[in-house]
Amino acid sequence: MDGHHVIVWLIIGLVAGSLASRVVAGGGFGCLANTAVGLAGAVVGGVLLAWLSPNRSVNTGSVIGDIVVAFLGAALLLAVLRLLRPRRRDRAQPRRR
Repeated sequence: MDGHHVIVWLIIGLVAGSLASRVVAGGGFGCLANTAVGLAGAVVGGVLLAWLSPNRSVNTGSVIGDIVVAFLGAALLLAVLRLLRPRRRDRAQPRRR
């Protein structure tokens, strides 16, 4: 993998992570965190796509297809993380003793 492919995957990760964080979490996490979520989502999406079509090679066909797969994986990853994260109590409510 040469430098061009790394840059393309970083851009795909940034786009997919930004879209997924806005859809699932309601706001972005910052450029680096969105890129990490998008790259992890690309891995999750690629694994799911390979699992759903085990007898065929995984080829999305274009950069847009790669972004869609990465977005779906990132959105799924964020949804699972959001379910597993402990809920914060509202700070405006007084604590009961």
